[in-house]
Amino acid sequence: MEAALVPGAMSVPNPLDKGITTKLVKLQGKKTAMFVCWLLGIGCLFPWNSMLTIEDYYVNLFRDYHPSRVLTLVYQPFAFIALAVLTYYEAKVNTRNRNLSGYILFFVGTVAVLVLDLATDGRGGMGTFVGLCVISAAFGLADANVQGGMVGDLSYMLPEFIQSFLAGLSASGAITSGLRLFTKGMFDSSQNGLRKGAILFFAICTVYELLCVVLYAFVFPKLPIMKYYRSKAVSEGCKTVSANLVAGDIHNEKGGIDSNNPERLTINQLLTENADYALDMFLIYLLSLSIFPGFLSEDTGKHNLGSWYTIVLIAMYNVWDLVGRYVPLINCLKLESRKGLVIAVLSRFLLIPSFYFTAKYADQGWMIFLTSFLGLSNGYLTVCVLTSAPKGYKGPEQNALGNILVLFQTGGIFAGVTSDWLWLIGKGW
Repeated sequence: MEAALVPGAMSVPNPLDKGITTKLVKLQGKKTAMFVCWLLGIGCLFPWNSMLTIEDYYVNLFRDYHPSRVLTLVYQPFAFIALAVLTYYEAKVNTRNRNLSGYILFFVGTVAVLVLDLATDGRGGMGTFVGLCVISAAFGLADANVQGGMVGDLSYMLPEFIQSFLAGLSASGAITSGLRLFTKGMFDSSQNGLRKGAILFFAICTVYELLCVVLYAFVFPKLPIMKYYRSKAVSEGCKTVSANLVAGDIHNEKGGIDSNNPERLTINQLLTENADYALDMFLIYLLSLSIFPGFLSEDTGKHNLGSWYTIVLIAMYNVWDLVGRYVPLINCLKLESRKGLVIAVLSRFLLIPSFYFTAKYADQGWMIFLTSFLGLSNGYLTVCVLTSAPKGYKGPEQNALGNILVLFQTGGIFAGVTSDWLWLIGKGW
């Protein structure tokens, strides 16, 4: 028997009720969910961006080891191989356990960076550098879990959620750059200032990663709109979100495929239908990572900004990458044409000769401009591809496609950081 409503009381509709309208569901926790997606996006790349942003400290500590290139080259194979395995088995992997283990690994890794530096008293050396390489590999494994898992999970929800998460990924770079400028400036004139700034920097990062663990474990799954879209995905045959539904206090959902829906497309079928999107993601990051951060850290020469020059370049890339991820929110500026995206992605390769001749002949103002454009176009095209590709598919297919595109993105990053070594040809190393 249904309970009578108290006169004057407001009934809050359950997002799982069949009669609820989509418009009403989207109002239940949408803004909170977008904000949490943004915070989790920051946490996904915060540790790795932190390691990149204190390159001035590591270059000083490990002068003969090319840390800006080696640490990235260690990070990427672990990220790519782990993500390839997770993408292949994505239909069987528990999304909650995958993402939560990734954030926990990020937290443990940031603690390990602090412990390693404090234990060695900042002396550097081969042993310390090998330890950093091991932590970098752990960050790669964590990234494979979180980035692919989150993008796949959000791909069957509102486009605003994945856009917020991607903006958070970029914001992590901008925030780390801002924090690094702050911590470097705070200790710039003190003895051993580089090390003090780096330690404070990673301490802040460690606290934030703990916050991400708490947010994903206890806050995110309880948002009404999350429950709605995950329940919808289950009804379409998705079996990977059941743990998140249980965490959201929903225990009566079944993981069987709805008889009204045909079976989902396979990984190969999805890849065939979206080969251009996958190629876009690969080429976007192949170009960006062949220049950032290695070329910007070691091959731009000496300028008036001195030791601040590399930090400023990395900051400009990160800030404009963040701006680029918000540009597609303006509908008239969002590029959704598949042919247009391919042309735009290929056109960016003109930046390679541009950076070469700018580093050789132009001043620092032109280099800052080019770096800003590199970041802007990277962020803009990433959001355009990842929000356009999942349209028209069912929840399980969108989840799988999100994993595929992140895999190609990671492959592009791996190819990019490998290509970055080509800038050293003819320079005696």
